[in-house]
Amino acid sequence: MSADTVEPLTKIDSAISGLSSSPPDSKGAAKGHRRASSSAAGVYNINDLEKEGKELQIAKETQRLNWRLNTSPSTIDEKDVLKKFLTEPPVKKIDLHFPLGLEVTARNLKGVTIKDALDAIHKQFKKKADDELELPVLAGFEWDKEESWTRLIVHQKKEGQAPSTKKKGKKGKEDEE
Repeated sequence: MSADTVEPLTKIDSAISGLSSSPPDSKGAAKGHRRASSSAAGVYNINDLEKEGKELQIAKETQRLNWRLNTSPSTIDEKDVLKKFLTEPPVKKIDLHFPLGLEVTARNLKGVTIKDALDAIHKQFKKKADDELELPVLAGFEWDKEESWTRLIVHQKKEGQAPSTKKKGKKGKEDEE
């Protein structure tokens, strides 16, 4: 076969007879967006934020959840907090790094929420008993752009604080053993 006979076949094979350009060009579709339907507007890829130098802000609500890592996130009293984005601007995925080296990834194409992060952490710790965990309570997250732009450091603590409505005696902190 010569090269002349191959070219006409490509038009026939693509089932677009009579058009000189391919359909994406004729529709004027935006380039670079492969899955426009599944990712929400205003939700970023964390690597793009790093290139642009955009700073992340972590939701302050994560610091007062007093959530035990081995319990389901649905046990949290304030259910509304779970729907909030973990970071501002929202990202599609972020790594959560524990001081001892464990790393989990929270993903959500519509923006990672606090619940997504807690679900990812819970998946790692759900089979652990309370006495197996040295620091079983989530203290919050920290973003250290000097160490790594694309991950959050997970902070843990020994015990959750009592709800702020109850007054704690002076023994409260000393009693923890």
